[in-house]
Amino acid sequence: MPMIPTGFLDSRLKGFPTHLPALAVAEAGLQGWDLLRGDLVLPMAVLRESALAHNLRWMADFCRQRGLDLAPHGKTTMSPELWRRQIDSGAWAISLATVFQASVAARHGVRRVLIPNQVLQWAELDALVSLQDEVPGWWICFLVDSEAQVAQIEAWAQDRQWAGRWPVLLEMGIPGQRTGCREADDALALARRVRGSPSLRLVGVECYEGALASCDHDKDRAGVRELMDRVEVLARSAVTENLFDVTGADGGALILSAGGSSIFDLVAERLLPDLSVPVRGVLRSGCYITHDHSRYQRYLCCVGERLNLRETLKPALELLACVQSCPEPGLALLTMGKRDVGQDMDLPVPLWRADGRGSMPEPVPSHWHINALNDQHAYLRHDPHAPVAERPRVGQVVGVGISHPCTTFDKWRWMPVVDDQYRVTAAVTTWF
Repeated sequence: MPMIPTGFLDSRLKGFPTHLPALAVAEAGLQGWDLLRGDLVLPMAVLRESALAHNLRWMADFCRQRGLDLAPHGKTTMSPELWRRQIDSGAWAISLATVFQASVAARHGVRRVLIPNQVLQWAELDALVSLQDEVPGWWICFLVDSEAQVAQIEAWAQDRQWAGRWPVLLEMGIPGQRTGCREADDALALARRVRGSPSLRLVGVECYEGALASCDHDKDRAGVRELMDRVEVLARSAVTENLFDVTGADGGALILSAGGSSIFDLVAERLLPDLSVPVRGVLRSGCYITHDHSRYQRYLCCVGERLNLRETLKPALELLACVQSCPEPGLALLTMGKRDVGQDMDLPVPLWRADGRGSMPEPVPSHWHINALNDQHAYLRHDPHAPVAERPRVGQVVGVGISHPCTTFDKWRWMPVVDDQYRVTAAVTTWF
């Protein structure tokens, strides 16, 4: 288990005031902290409550209107407090990428977990057995995509004299991309292999379409159509041959699951085909809960166009930093860097500025942009000939937006939740 006790914040956590005693996470909103007044040292990643609440409602409504279940990818945040909010908003399960992540979820009260990834290492399987013993009623399901993986699991079961059967989803993959069966014949042969396995039982079919996203409507539709056609053909063939083995623990329905955070609206149209048996369509989008100001914002504009919606998701995750130096014309250095914000897709985007003494934010001038990050610094470029009032000043607070929330979350062990005036109302923890 992680060193920091569940439910507590203290000076070992970046951003927590080093001169204050430890306090319970639930007490963070009672401290009267105001980020625009300078009560917390910057940089600080924050979650805007109004956007979080909107996104939770929006995705719950999206799934409910389509008769789908939601198993959001919890690896995005690795935050038990946010998982709880997702479950309270109607999520059927939480998806996690690894057995370690699944163990964190189980020990924080998540009782139904999907691992949309291949599990085969003996130590992983040992850990899952231990978790099932530790957490009665815990349900776990993972992916298979090869007979070699099935053989590894069966060898483990025989060595451990384990008599159970893991529920698994068969993964259909995309040529040139990551895991999953490429050919229909291979996938059906694997389904037959699983049906005869003493250690596994097939409960559904899974795919991941996110790698197809391009913001070209015709291209995205064609790519998703080809992928979901293969998923449906496999599921239909497996139903015909009686290869699925669903029980009450699975809800009595075979599972069809897909859904990244970019073109989930397109796969959502195909998750409840008529297979003459009960089907549970499960969407796994994860980044929706905080969204972003860059990559996913562009994707969701396309989702809005396809669905004819004026409003979709709202960015909830921001990073606040301080202007620490203006060493030359056209350049300011901010107190944030690669250790504070993700840059795997796009660099952070300056959004607003404030004087750092309690004034409300105002949008940054259009010529401000960040063009580089060091470990602890961001290079904020601006027009050196702009009026003085449009240039950064030492001590200013700058709020920046991020791209791809996953790789910003993993740089923080806690985040304040703030209202629209950046007053702290709560906090969440992360368990990476």
